[in-house]
Amino acid sequence: MNNVYSVEYTVKNKDGEVLDSNVGQAPLEFISNKEQMIPAFEKAVEEMEVGEEKTVEVASKDAYGEYREDLLQTLPIEQFEGIELQKGMTLYGQGPDGQTIAVTVKDFNDKEVTIDYNHPLAGEDLVFDIKLLNKREATADEVLSGTVGGGCNDGSCNSCGCHH
Repeated sequence: MNNVYSVEYTVKNKDGEVLDSNVGQAPLEFISNKEQMIPAFEKAVEEMEVGEEKTVEVASKDAYGEYREDLLQTLPIEQFEGIELQKGMTLYGQGPDGQTIAVTVKDFNDKEVTIDYNHPLAGEDLVFDIKLLNKREATADEVLSGTVGGGCNDGSCNSCGCHH
């Protein structure tokens, strides 16, 4: 069974530095069993009751993976013509299957650019403070589309782009 979960969260590294948070903003909504979330995060949320708060520690290998040196690549600077390079900036490219790939500029000089294919949080042990705001069964359209509010159950077919 797929559920839609609405959560408020703060994620920190092991040093207690806040990396991301939606507290005071729109809740994070996701559909269970769709591989949209870190598995340990999703499992923790599934075990919670609405209104409950929980702290979950996730080792890097179970979050965004260990940092891998083999995911660094050095390319000629000519491939970055027209881009005002900065260390730490994120660039987006296209992978072999047409998917969007994000890379981080690790370093550069006047001849070459080193880019990093690791997720920015690879190698980081993460601590999530989670509050479950809402839980409901996903609609058939949401399960099919993988998107919360997927389909046109609200009668707004013109705005959601689906066709009946």
